Amino acid sequence: MAAKFKPGDVVKLKSGGPNMTVHNYIALGAGTASQTVRCKWFAGAKSETGDFHEAALLPAEDEKPKK
Repeated sequence: MAAKFKPGDVVKLKSGGPNMTVHNYIALGAGTASQTVRCKWFAGAKSETGDFHEAALLPAEDEKPKK
């Protein structure tokens, strides 16, 4: 199955939260096709990292003000 996101894509959890940048995909174990998406984001000045199931993520919307 093809990856839905690529490194550098900006995503957000379906449940909300901060925008995150896709870092890479992580395999969950030898002999399994399951994998999670490793994302990075900032909480203030602190860099955070987390692994999320691909189905829990959506592309982040463009948050620029509309004219």
